[in-house]
Amino acid sequence: MTSPTSISSSYDRLRHVMPKAEWLSHAADVQAILELKRRRNAVILAHNYQAPEIFHGVADIVGDSLALARRAIEVDAEVIVLAGVHFMAETVKLLNPEKTVLIPNMDAGCSLAESITPADVALLRQAHPGMPVITYVNTSAAVKAASDICCTSGNAKKIVESLGVPKVLMVPDEYLAQNVARETHVEIIAWHGHCEVHELFSAKDVRDLREAHPGVTVLAHPECPPDVVAEADFVGSTAVMSDYVGNNKPARVVLLTECSMSDNIAIENPDVEFIRPCNLCPHMKQITLKNIRAALEENRNEVTVDPAIAQRARTAVERMLAI
Repeated sequence: MTSPTSISSSYDRLRHVMPKAEWLSHAADVQAILELKRRRNAVILAHNYQAPEIFHGVADIVGDSLALARRAIEVDAEVIVLAGVHFMAETVKLLNPEKTVLIPNMDAGCSLAESITPADVALLRQAHPGMPVITYVNTSAAVKAASDICCTSGNAKKIVESLGVPKVLMVPDEYLAQNVARETHVEIIAWHGHCEVHELFSAKDVRDLREAHPGVTVLAHPECPPDVVAEADFVGSTAVMSDYVGNNKPARVVLLTECSMSDNIAIENPDVEFIRPCNLCPHMKQITLKNIRAALEENRNEVTVDPAIAQRARTAVERMLAI
């Protein structure tokens, strides 16, 4: 078990965003999880949208979808717990077929992943023969298997231009595709999926924020609508936004993305004022310390991928990682 000193030390990182009484309510689960990780030779991978008590309290590896996919290959553990949503756990399993991959709550889904099926990809290929299909990682393994290569919000432009063709299909995020299309000469044909968190932001929101908070720096995720992106000062994936804040230290900043992102970056940047008109991701919030603990205690919610699609899906992910 971890000592009270180590629990206290962990709280030192969180004191800017979490009252001590709240942290103490998590302490028993944190202690149990740390012990279970040692006992089971397990690691926890946490997405940037996870709550601070998970992101800073028990996670071993944190980051955006691309960072987690990259680091998953390097993991030296028998058990991987993915604190995120289901498609992320599937991606980790694709890259670690011999390891046990757990997701604390099977109901942690994704509106983008649910917006497209392999049959939809097949119809797109029929309508646009010979055109490569780039699939955002926010998709099921079955959809990845139906595509040629994957991308993330952080590398989408690089992936599009790496194929050396004049036209590509990009699925399923319409806004990501439109925002990338503004930065490249490659013609992009998009699907009509949207992220239920990012699609809620509007250009008016940005203008209202600037009026209410003069001098604020506005950072937007590329899953936001194009008019929001046009109003922002900087656009990037969650990892790129985090780097921007750390490197530039704006006096006042707003992140147009999921709520916990601001909390997690604020811990690393206590001198930056964060304005928080964020939107909660109901799927990410399905992951809690209690169900992480239960997953490790009971080997609950093991993630598997049908061998019939695993190799093709793995190939699409590995092609992305190779670029």
